[in-house]
Amino acid sequence: MTKDLSTYLSRLYFRAVLDYPKIVLLTLLVLAVFLASGLPNFKLDASADSLTLEQDSDLDFFRETRRSFDSGDFLVVTFKPKNELFSKASLATLAQLQDDLKQVEGVESINSILNVPLLYSPKQSLTELAASPRTLATVEVDFKDARAEFWYSPIYKKLILGPDGKTTALQLNLKVDHELIALVRERDALLQQRSESPDWSSEQTARLLEVEQQYLQLRTEADLISRKRVQQVREIVLSYQDQAQIFVGGVAMIAADMISFIQSDLLVFGIAVVLFMVLVLALIFRSAKFVFIPMLCCLTAVLMMLGYVSWLDWRLTVISSNFVALLLIISLSIIIHLVVRYRELEAQHPSWSTRSLVKTTLIFMARPCFYTAITTIVAFASLVVSGIRPVIDFGWMMTLGLAVALTLAFLILPSALVLLPSKSERKASTAQGKPYTEYAAALVERFGSRITLSFIALFLLALWGAKQLQVENRFVDYFHESTEIYKGLTVIDNQLGGTISLDIIINQPEQSSFLDEQQLSFAGDEFGGDFDDEFSDDGFADEGFDELSDDDPFSEASDNAVSYWMTVGGLKQIEWLHQYLEQQPEIGKVQSLATLYEVGRDINGSLNDFELALMQKALSKDVRDVLISPYLSDDGKQARITLRVIDTFPDLSRSELVQRIQTHIEEEAPFVASESRMTGLLVLYNNMLQSLFNSQILTLGVVFLAIYLMLAILFKSLVVATIAIIPNIFAAFYVLGGMGLLAIPLDMMTITVAAITVGIGVDHTIHYIHRFRAELRRDGDVVAAMHRSHASIGRAMYYTAVIIIFGFGIMALSRFIPTIYFGLLTGFAMFVSLLGSLLLLPRLLMMPIFRRFL
Repeated sequence: MTKDLSTYLSRLYFRAVLDYPKIVLLTLLVLAVFLASGLPNFKLDASADSLTLEQDSDLDFFRETRRSFDSGDFLVVTFKPKNELFSKASLATLAQLQDDLKQVEGVESINSILNVPLLYSPKQSLTELAASPRTLATVEVDFKDARAEFWYSPIYKKLILGPDGKTTALQLNLKVDHELIALVRERDALLQQRSESPDWSSEQTARLLEVEQQYLQLRTEADLISRKRVQQVREIVLSYQDQAQIFVGGVAMIAADMISFIQSDLLVFGIAVVLFMVLVLALIFRSAKFVFIPMLCCLTAVLMMLGYVSWLDWRLTVISSNFVALLLIISLSIIIHLVVRYRELEAQHPSWSTRSLVKTTLIFMARPCFYTAITTIVAFASLVVSGIRPVIDFGWMMTLGLAVALTLAFLILPSALVLLPSKSERKASTAQGKPYTEYAAALVERFGSRITLSFIALFLLALWGAKQLQVENRFVDYFHESTEIYKGLTVIDNQLGGTISLDIIINQPEQSSFLDEQQLSFAGDEFGGDFDDEFSDDGFADEGFDELSDDDPFSEASDNAVSYWMTVGGLKQIEWLHQYLEQQPEIGKVQSLATLYEVGRDINGSLNDFELALMQKALSKDVRDVLISPYLSDDGKQARITLRVIDTFPDLSRSELVQRIQTHIEEEAPFVASESRMTGLLVLYNNMLQSLFNSQILTLGVVFLAIYLMLAILFKSLVVATIAIIPNIFAAFYVLGGMGLLAIPLDMMTITVAAITVGIGVDHTIHYIHRFRAELRRDGDVVAAMHRSHASIGRAMYYTAVIIIFGFGIMALSRFIPTIYFGLLTGFAMFVSLLGSLLLLPRLLMMPIFRRFL
């Protein structure tokens, strides 16, 4: 039954491409036009979601934290005037810049040296702080005192003024998109329910589709607004460049620039690869027909895939955007094998008709081409187990793209050849000189044993190098030093307290209350707090707090209870961790309620719980926005410690830093360790990095096992399958070992190199063994079979390898450093894979111990 179906489909296929080629091409044209009509919906994605693990629980907690503390993204504009910073002229320029930036849509507020409250210039009393704090913009302040405060005060040191005293920053606080956060949380919750619930209903499916559509639409609008906002900020900043050195930084700016990088890579890689492919085809085949037809196949495959992902609103990230160039390159490698075989038959049988040549080519090449495509598909499909969303998308896109490319190769090429026969061109095109691969055949025949030992020795060295692989890498090193991202991040990192955010959220102890006498006693006994049950002697009475009006805005809070974290006991706990964090060399600026506690003691001499309660209610809004609101949740149950890590710190290990802090909390903290949790971009990014080792092992394991089983089925021999996969194992570890020896860390791009190397490299071994077996059956002479294989299929392997190597090398034109590494490393891996297929593989096939299995 199966054989009959296979025979029927085979006949149907040959009848279509040989008897009705125009209908086949017209049908493909209509399909391509239909898919291409979706291109106006084509979108790119450089959001934080595209740089995180799939279903990372820390990502959900990160979003919840942003909602609880009403803290969104922000942009940072560094400002270094050509004149003295603390001069009326420079401050006037800064004020004008700040006013201009306030007009940008989505900027909710701006923090700068002009409007943050000054508490030490000179030192103010608590009554003055409760009334109206002074700022550089509202009162005459001694510039020397102000500079000293920004340098040394616990609030602003390492935050708003660089150590050179010349560089300051404006923090543009952006509105929190609560609707977007709510949608993504509902979407994630529904996805979790679908994976766990056996009673998933059609109504829930409909709701999930509705939420996903709403989320994508809202995120598209938000991304457009964000990019427009960044552009407006840059245009404003540009008008001040003659008066100061100014850079823009922040996650929103990086996302906007990443979009431009993706667009640039798509355009540059696409054009460069197409031009390179045309040039190579012209040099190899010297025939317009064999330039036009292969390019038609490749470009149609890319056009269809771009249209398909556009229809699905499947967005390209900085990683998956490479699929365009890769699909062009790998599609061409399939076509070249078919064309080379066709031209060999054309040279051997000049009297045959075009139909006969095409049919014989398809029959001979169908099996190896199918298996080479399937093994490459398996290599890319293995990436879906990585757990990293952009890598998963990349794997699926390439999997689908290669299936399309294989199909189009066996439809467009034969149909076009039947329609475009050229007897006059045939004679001219058959003249081919001695291929370079003949030299490789000579080396195998003469130095076979040395070749084997050399590959083994290099493999052992590669294993040692692979053990040196690391995942730690500096985010700033992803970009060229000439880019604004690099310059801005470096200034913020070195001058303004660090670039990478890390938050520690601490929940209040259960059954805690400001009126809990046991807790207040704990504060005094455990931490030596000066608690006084007799409030008659507190300093606030003398300061006139009893005269505060009843209409104080903070007194309108929905609850009259004071947060546990605004007690001496609570603040002492926060201060304990705050001081520890400040001692860590990798950490720049640390901010928390401990700063409020330190300022309050500095001004008032000492503080007790009643005084802290009055401070929480009586401080002016401007002071609360600086000292309280960012570090205390709306319900008062959570305290937040925010810190920024210096990304350029030598030998920074994010994983070790996170573990060190966590261990210190578990072993030493005066609060229950389980009540605290770390979050922030550093945690999300570190989770992704730490998953890379497991992902690398998992993807390689999957691809090796799957390809080995397919080779065993193809060659009907476990021994031959083992021979076939050995050169590819060597190539994969050569590239991993080289990365370890050169201290190139694993990242989201380079993690894919080894799997891709095996997937593409095994194509060479399949084609070579298939041809070697056919040649061996002619006369049984293994040496002659090896030479004939090198002269025939070896030529196609050489052509495709050159295209792949230089095609990947074009990625060196990217402005994104990981893409450059990806291109160069994959090109190197393909070169090693070619050497393995032309040197090591034939040597193994010729060994007497393996010959009988062929």
